[in-house]
Amino acid sequence: MADISAKLVKDLRDKTGAGMMDCKKALQENDGNIEKAIEWLRQKGIASASKKEGRVAAEGLVDSYIHVGGRIGVLVEVNCETDFVARRDEFKGLVRDVAMQIAACPNVEYVRVSDIPTDIAEKEKSIEMGRDDIANKPAAMQEKIVEGRIQKRLKELSLMDQPFIKDQNISVEELIKQTVSKLGENIQVRRFSRFVLGEGIEKEETNFADEVAAQAGLKKEQPPAPAAEAAPKKETKKETKKKKK
Repeated sequence: MADISAKLVKDLRDKTGAGMMDCKKALQENDGNIEKAIEWLRQKGIASASKKEGRVAAEGLVDSYIHVGGRIGVLVEVNCETDFVARRDEFKGLVRDVAMQIAACPNVEYVRVSDIPTDIAEKEKSIEMGRDDIANKPAAMQEKIVEGRIQKRLKELSLMDQPFIKDQNISVEELIKQTVSKLGENIQVRRFSRFVLGEGIEKEETNFADEVAAQAGLKKEQPPAPAAEAAPKKETKKETKKKKK
């Protein structure tokens, strides 16, 4: 068995947030390999998190995130079991990360795939079944291809299935399960709303120069009217006599 130094244990703890004894055991189980130890802890964390999923989570936080420039805003509710955990910095950090994740994912509309209405899945199926690239394939193969495409599309709508913006190697669901392992309570994202400035409003197209002039109280210059053609000059009696001569 590899000699596990205190520094190695501390490095693993800094990377995962797991307890010192758990980190030491993970390193012992994986001969001091820190990457394998991280995977081992993740697996153990997911296993312990699944045992807590059925417990009631009615405490937690409602938090907001406004993206730079004020054009995108998010409200999210994340629940835990006790007010004690809700006040911990680790939980607050998780809620903030989830809010930022939602702001960064314009396609996400639901917390998890199971929340997506069945009529949306049926609509996606009808679209995929009509695509030209599978028209000549056997029916069984068509069903398999379409099912794979639908699952991919539904995951694009699901928050839990998104790669975590701060660590693309894990999903949002795995992030939450890791936090469950650290804090020892069931944690659930309950609901969220995403606001985009001007979304759904029909905007009137205007000429920018005209708009600036209007704000400045200036009148738009009108093009000059075309000059009227001069009327033929009437000859005098004297001019007529000169021409006859």
